[in-house]
Amino acid sequence: MAGKTETKAKGAPQKGGREKATKGTYYKIEGEKVARKKMCPKCGPGVFMAEHEKRRHCGRCGYTEFK
Repeated sequence: MAGKTETKAKGAPQKGGREKATKGTYYKIEGEKVARKKMCPKCGPGVFMAEHEKRRHCGRCGYTEFK
């Protein structure tokens, strides 16, 4: 293919990044019962809140609770 030039990424590769959600992240097993972790009080059941270091945040409506 004539005319195309390849470019290299500048800078060092990034380390770290986001932590991916794994199985069991949104639910807690208590004996034989399954309990859902924190849900958004504005959006209702089915919308989980993201757990951050000092806060919980809903990505759908923007509601934030500080710990």
